[in-house]
Amino acid sequence: MSRKSDWYPAKGRVILHIDMNAFYCSVHEAVEPAKYRGKPIAVAGSVELRRGIIVTSSYAARKFGVRTGMQVREALKVCPRLILIEPDFALYRTFSHGFRAIVHEYSPLVEVVSIDECYADITGSSQFGTPLEIAEQIQRRIGEEWSLPCSIGIAPNKLLAKMASDLKKPNGITVLRLRDVPKVLWSKPCAELFGIGEKTAAKLRQLHIHTIGQLATAEQSLLIKTFGVHGIWLKKAANGRDDDPVRADRTISKSIGHTTTLPRNMDNLADIRRVLLNLADQVTRRLRQQELVAGTVQIVIRDPHMKTVTRAETLPAPTEHADDVYKTAVRLFERTWRPDNPVRLLGITLQNLRLRKDAPLQLDLFAYENQPKKEKLTRTLDAIRDKFGEDAILTAGMLEDDPRKPDKG
Repeated sequence: MSRKSDWYPAKGRVILHIDMNAFYCSVHEAVEPAKYRGKPIAVAGSVELRRGIIVTSSYAARKFGVRTGMQVREALKVCPRLILIEPDFALYRTFSHGFRAIVHEYSPLVEVVSIDECYADITGSSQFGTPLEIAEQIQRRIGEEWSLPCSIGIAPNKLLAKMASDLKKPNGITVLRLRDVPKVLWSKPCAELFGIGEKTAAKLRQLHIHTIGQLATAEQSLLIKTFGVHGIWLKKAANGRDDDPVRADRTISKSIGHTTTLPRNMDNLADIRRVLLNLADQVTRRLRQQELVAGTVQIVIRDPHMKTVTRAETLPAPTEHADDVYKTAVRLFERTWRPDNPVRLLGITLQNLRLRKDAPLQLDLFAYENQPKKEKLTRTLDAIRDKFGEDAILTAGMLEDDPRKPDKG
């Protein structure tokens, strides 16, 4: 398929499944690459690590036989050099919000399945390119902006997208069409079909149904007799059929963020402030588009050695204005970063979001008198951008020799 229109059918859907690879371990590798990257590491779910259970392991550890659910003492036997890490769920949530914010830029129809995976319906996203190009952009940006590997499946439904993302790990992209199902899936055991557990697979074996292909061609009456109405789904799924739509989260966004990888290592504070100003401008514009205000500002900093640091500050009152976010971001940066340490990536994420109409604004007398003028100016500038494009209005940081106009993130 070479034409974009060939990828987007008049009837039907195009679904992505984005699955982060060894997510918890990958987050620790991103934050402390010198300590963890490429090494056999595992996150264990107990303070008493040696008595705990392996929650997940890196691909380097898996080569030694370390697996999820294995007791730590057993894992240490098969891999004596295994590095054990206690879980840090606040850190994982930050990175989860980060990669999902990137996905949301390509479609509003995003269904979060867990902390490390989501579906995206990109049927209406042809302006960003073909589905393969969109998947490549998402994968590249998650890698560049968050230093995380992910696998992406592209298919006409959620079931096949999920199956496709599992075919190439880590960092794979797989297209799986309905016509590919017999060749790609039918030779696999039934237990490998998403949605079939070991108990169901055991019952299918009792019926002499061992492969997905045998299930696809089995008598539906036999399946209904054994499994009830679930038997209808089993046969449909084995044939690659799935009618379940992507159920976008209709609740308020948990975070909105922008991240930019700088074209060069940067240690000049004036340049860094200008990048933060641009980021604050972009992220608050998206905030206002959703009629939200933010209660917390978080910054992300990465150095040339890929060490990532995040810092956050809760605001005295919710805001939607770039200057509030910018001042907080600069304060966090200057409080955190050493002057002699260059920066390669910067980001701002707004958290603790709530609807603007539900957020009481705490204003002093000066702010109270000037707030209507400030809001009117902000709305006017937003309206100009909506009509004439983002470049119709430039912040001070976008003028002259801008060190970096930020990418979305």
